[in-house]
Amino acid sequence: MLLARRGWSWVLDYAYVGFWQVHGFLFREDPTRYLTPDPGPAGQTGPPVLLIPGIYETWQFMRPVAAHLASSGHPVHVVQQLGYNRGTVQSMARHVADYLSTHDLTDVVLVAHSKGGLIGKYVMTQPEGGERVRQLIAVNTPFSGSTYANFFVVPSIRAFSPRNRFLRTELANIGSNARITSVYSSFDPHIPQGSVLPGAVNIELATMGHFRIIGDRKLLGVLDRAIADR
Repeated sequence: MLLARRGWSWVLDYAYVGFWQVHGFLFREDPTRYLTPDPGPAGQTGPPVLLIPGIYETWQFMRPVAAHLASSGHPVHVVQQLGYNRGTVQSMARHVADYLSTHDLTDVVLVAHSKGGLIGKYVMTQPEGGERVRQLIAVNTPFSGSTYANFFVVPSIRAFSPRNRFLRTELANIGSNARITSVYSSFDPHIPQGSVLPGAVNIELATMGHFRIIGDRKLLGVLDRAIADR
């Protein structure tokens, strides 16, 4: 029964990501619409949020999160220079840090999916971006890597190997972990090691899959509470 549930969740997961990849390509939104949020529950504007998608994802994949946070009173920013996020963590982090500096953003909440969480944590450890970041909420992020990456020859995927030197160095860098909330699915077919991060706030959701969690209403509630708790 468990294997059947996991197999079905895998099908639904790829159906979800397929839908949003096609939808995001055909019906592209202007992200500036999220820069002017609705008044929050208390009629006030919340801290700014910057979205960081995962590998082979554009910011459009995170539109359910963008819409929710904007409706909750947060100005939501995206870094369009990330494109499909195929560069190294370090190079993508430079784009994020440059955006924070160019727009003079402070007290920023980074909300990231998968590889985006690695980028977000790296930004937090760098002087040019870290002082501008209030917290990181990472969703299904392979902080400890994924053994499946060992079977790929594509460098952008193989970089997630648990043996990758950069990844191991970042995992050992625990200085910013107290400002990180790691949210993850009960079953993630892409990250057998899981997304538990020592020293961070770790939250498991009953959702199965690597991608579908982005559209889970329970995740949206976790985002609201994590931001409010800071």
